[in-house]
Amino acid sequence: MWQAQHVRGQLARLYRGATIDLLGMTTRGDRVLDRPLAEIGGKGLFIKELEMAMADGRADLAVHSLKDVPMDLPEGFVLAAVMAREDPRDAFVSNTYATFADLPAGAIVGTSSTRREVQLRARFPALVIKPLRGNVNTRLAKLDAGDYDAIVLAAAGLKRLSLDERIRELVDIGDSIPAPGQGALGIECRSERADLVDVLAPLADAGTTIAVTAERAFARTLFGNCQTPMGAHAEWLGDTLWLRGFIASPDGSEMLRGEDERVVATADEAHAQGVALASDLLARGAHRFVQP
Repeated sequence: MWQAQHVRGQLARLYRGATIDLLGMTTRGDRVLDRPLAEIGGKGLFIKELEMAMADGRADLAVHSLKDVPMDLPEGFVLAAVMAREDPRDAFVSNTYATFADLPAGAIVGTSSTRREVQLRARFPALVIKPLRGNVNTRLAKLDAGDYDAIVLAAAGLKRLSLDERIRELVDIGDSIPAPGQGALGIECRSERADLVDVLAPLADAGTTIAVTAERAFARTLFGNCQTPMGAHAEWLGDTLWLRGFIASPDGSEMLRGEDERVVATADEAHAQGVALASDLLARGAHRFVQP
């Protein structure tokens, strides 16, 4: 809802006098909290019902955390705009410990992400990783209730909800490569709505759009899904785009990492960069980790 209200505010500033209504929805991904996402259909569960609302005319557009948007949208839908990215890093949250390094052996860490879990296990094998589902406030409440010694959340979500004070440590991207698109908002609409695509165009951020294009191309080429631990992050160093990515076996026992730096000026060039890095990992054996 914060994301939807943020986009409504941006549109209201652009188009004075426009009436913009919010259609609040609770998706299956929000409702089913007793099982990992991978077991109930993956992150696409957060957007499928919103797409149904657009298909039957109840909604004109949907606002998503881009990391939750599948690499390939259903026919008839388009990602009309990608907004400027918030902090893409993962955040360490604890009421007792200041950093991951301070956690004792056997400490319980909560996360809903296989991507975070395998990278965390690689750095701190003595920790106990347990599933954690629910919205940000629900997860924080479980931490406060003593169910976990620490939890890992996306920094962007905490900052957007003005919960910065809960962050004890921002995890370096080299230690925990984010999910493709993490920290960015994507706006989806029907592909036939050229009028709406034009209306949304001013909300797009060119630099973020190009960067996440590389990240999503990397994931798409690896055929990554919710069962495949993987991450990708692209950041600008002047006019050079530095793309880092990894993929791991489902149990985290094997992991491949890679990076690619090149001058990039367009989304097409960024797409080619993502494909190139993924192809390098495939050549090194990444196909072993991808589940059909």
